Amino acid sequence: MDDLEKAIVIMFDETSNVDSNLKLKANEYCDKAKDESAICRVCVEKLCFSNIVQVQFWCLQTLHETIRIRYSWMSLDEKYFIRKSVFSIVCLEGIDENHALRILRGPAFIKNKLAQVLVSLIYLDYPMNWPSVFVDFLSHLRKGPVVIDMFCRVLNTLDDESISMDYPRTPEEVTAAGRIKDAMRAQCVSSLVGAWYDILSMYKNSDQELCASVLDAMRRYISWIDIGLIVNDVILPLLFELTLVDGLLEQLRGAAAGCLLAVVSKRMDHQAKLTLLQSLQISRVFGLVATEDSDSELVSKVASLLTGYAVEVLECFKRLNSEESKSTSLELLNEVLPSVFYVLQKCELDSAFSIVQFLSGYVATMKSLSPLTEKQLLHLSQILEVILAQICYDPVYRHNLDILDKIGQEEEDRMVEFRKDLLVLLRSVGRVAPDVTQLFIRNSMVSAASSSSDRNVEEVEASLTLFFAYGESISDEVMKNGSGLVGELVTMLLSTRFSCHSNRLVALIYLETIFRYIKVVQENSQFIHVVLAAFLDERGIHHPNINVSRRASYLFMRVVKLLKVKLVPYIETILTSLQDTVARFTSSNFASNELSGSEDGSHIFEAIGLLIGMEDVPLEKQSDYLSSLLKPLCQQVEVVLINAKALTPEEATAKIATIQQIIVAINALSKGFNERLVTTSRPAIGLMFKQTLDVLLQVLVAFPKVEPLRTKVLSFIHRMVETLGTSVFPYLPKALEQLLAESEPKELVGFLVLLNQLICKFSTSVHGILEDVFPTIVSRIFNIIPRDSLPSGPGTNIEEIRELQELQRIVYTFLHVITTHDLSSVFLSPKSRSYLEPIMQLLLNTSCNHKDILVRKACVQIFIKLIKDWCARPSGEEKVPGFQSFIIEGFATNCCLYSVLDKSFELHDANSLILLGEIVAAQKVMYEKFGQDFLFHFVSKGFLTAHCPQDLAEQYCQKLQGSDIKALKSFYQSLIESLRVQQNGSLVFR
Repeated sequence: MDDLEKAIVIMFDETSNVDSNLKLKANEYCDKAKDESAICRVCVEKLCFSNIVQVQFWCLQTLHETIRIRYSWMSLDEKYFIRKSVFSIVCLEGIDENHALRILRGPAFIKNKLAQVLVSLIYLDYPMNWPSVFVDFLSHLRKGPVVIDMFCRVLNTLDDESISMDYPRTPEEVTAAGRIKDAMRAQCVSSLVGAWYDILSMYKNSDQELCASVLDAMRRYISWIDIGLIVNDVILPLLFELTLVDGLLEQLRGAAAGCLLAVVSKRMDHQAKLTLLQSLQISRVFGLVATEDSDSELVSKVASLLTGYAVEVLECFKRLNSEESKSTSLELLNEVLPSVFYVLQKCELDSAFSIVQFLSGYVATMKSLSPLTEKQLLHLSQILEVILAQICYDPVYRHNLDILDKIGQEEEDRMVEFRKDLLVLLRSVGRVAPDVTQLFIRNSMVSAASSSSDRNVEEVEASLTLFFAYGESISDEVMKNGSGLVGELVTMLLSTRFSCHSNRLVALIYLETIFRYIKVVQENSQFIHVVLAAFLDERGIHHPNINVSRRASYLFMRVVKLLKVKLVPYIETILTSLQDTVARFTSSNFASNELSGSEDGSHIFEAIGLLIGMEDVPLEKQSDYLSSLLKPLCQQVEVVLINAKALTPEEATAKIATIQQIIVAINALSKGFNERLVTTSRPAIGLMFKQTLDVLLQVLVAFPKVEPLRTKVLSFIHRMVETLGTSVFPYLPKALEQLLAESEPKELVGFLVLLNQLICKFSTSVHGILEDVFPTIVSRIFNIIPRDSLPSGPGTNIEEIRELQELQRIVYTFLHVITTHDLSSVFLSPKSRSYLEPIMQLLLNTSCNHKDILVRKACVQIFIKLIKDWCARPSGEEKVPGFQSFIIEGFATNCCLYSVLDKSFELHDANSLILLGEIVAAQKVMYEKFGQDFLFHFVSKGFLTAHCPQDLAEQYCQKLQGSDIKALKSFYQSLIESLRVQQNGSLVFR
């Protein structure tokens, strides 16, 4: 080995025996060799004489790179040398045949790389500088399988890298592909097809793998060569023979079927296509799908052929208008459909998706045919059978799915995704043939219900899934009517107790299906007691599987929302049935098994609240029901609070979890009671909630540092604000004091959200409460949030920074809510007065600089409102000393002019234009309030600094003094654009 060969071997060494520094040097040595002018000759020489595959591969790779990068600069002699050398190796021509044979009999990756090198030359030189390449190659095929195999590799690589439009191509590549195809059509395609035929005829019994390679190449080229070269009395019978003859290699038969699919899929005039499809007599291959192994490669190829054929026939039906053509298309469809159904139902296929897509197109086409023939109705029924078979789970996963372990979860996720298109197809069939669909679902449910429990789990689940999905295609009118087959199906659903109901999947889809058809129950009260039974017994809330039980609780709550008044006669029965569930929900055992997500079990309490919170329930009964729920829950909390200090850490954890559950339960329960009922018509009910609030506020005192508990109490206070209205006021000072005791950003965010709710609901009524807490809030805010902007850029996307950003956003919302609800006087109270200047500076900086345009807009709106609140007309008494000059000298010039002139203010962004509108509105308000004081300073100082021409300044004054705000905004935008051009970026504002 010479040095280059040694370096190549070291570079490709995959063992750990070679030192990394040596490997690096070998890389450098090889890279340096690539830069030599004679590298192509070196590579050719080593290809011919080196036995080392690493060296062969490196030489081929280097040749390929060099041709791609440097070929256009090479001399004609050098180009000829490369073409001649590569072609000689590929075709065993004019060089030492043994050396070339060694390469052509070497590993596949060497032969593929050699093909890639030749194709790069064809791409660059054919047909202009090397017109004879294909003709010459064809003349060498007589040398036998090694050259034929190489020829197939070259054709396949040419398709992959240059011709096929299945890959994204640049315009230059598309042009080159057209050039190559045109030249081949004119020069050698017919000879190429003849060569394929000769090879297949000669080797079909002796070298079937070689024939499969030839067919794979043929398949790729059928799409763009003259179809007459393939569809004739010579080639077509051979393709069918190779597909159909038993005993041939499966790979060969599949490749022949692939060529037939290419024929079927050939783009052409639709009338010509229909004639072609009719002439193929495709029924010859129908039997293959039934006689071969269902998971074989051949069946998969034949399935693709049948699907492709069916797709093309359907397309002809849609595109052709003559009665004869439509009739022929339908005949061909009717002929092929049973086989398409069979392969989808019985075989493991990669093409299942494309078959479903075809069936969707078929069903959509059936919509335009009315009435449907018996045959078409039969096909729709067969499609339903296919769907049912496809959506059934494999029984092998039954246990995994029931306990929902990792394997079960993966299988459920896979099936949810897989079912989507099939269930869309079901709904389409349901719209085209509702009677057929309903009858099929009924029969499948009858069959599922009657089969034995040890084998019918998947069948029952699939049948119920069909009925559930079908509900989406039924109109509200049909649902409400509840007559006919739909009513019969709902009756059957509600009256059937499946033997496998303990299975998680069956129980879940059963409940989901009942809820899907709840509108039938709404209009047909005779079903109510059966629905309640399904949700309340072991099929629903009392199901042994906690996943089912909690989903049932959620769905039951939604049932109650819909049926509400109709359930009043059943309240006693429902509450009795739920006693154990209610008690279990607030036990420590339940709390420790808490499920994530929204279905935490509290929906039972929401359902009960909705039931007993209606005015249709007599007051005495309502009081009893509510008291029987609230009293024991509050007593549980009170017992924990009394002993809170004596609890060990382990005991405290368990008790805290229980209290959390109780607060969640009470919160959910209260959702059923509205403000009018608890404050006006039945104040006794309101009193119960006030007493409950009093108890739960003590939790904040007993456990001041437990963040999840504080969050739950805060959520309950939100709820009570909505439920109790102004009667919640006496409880707010204590609540706000305790909530404000913590100053973590997350805590403060929740606190400000509560204050925003209070202000939005009660407006100026909360003035006194807000005045008390405002100084403490502002103090906390300025201690937590930096006066300058928050850190940004790499490394700042951490939880702490995100919390500060969230707090900052809510602070601006809070200040905005205060000012827009006529509470700006809070800023001027004696306790808050010292914070006025820092707040104003914060708002000014934010209105000019904040990255979030919507936050800047809020700050401008705050200033507009404060100007209106605190400033009298020109020459009036100044309500807030210094505010007018702050606005004119600070806000007007910095925010309304300089910040907009800054190039970071994007004048073509929708949000920025909204902000500009607010800025213009602010100028209008400032002129109305301050008159010439504003105008003089803004124009003479601000515009002067911005080098604004006199005529534009005068136009601005006229527009400002006019009444057309839209015209002012439009003018101001054009003024800013004009000033930006004049500044040319030289003036840095702020």
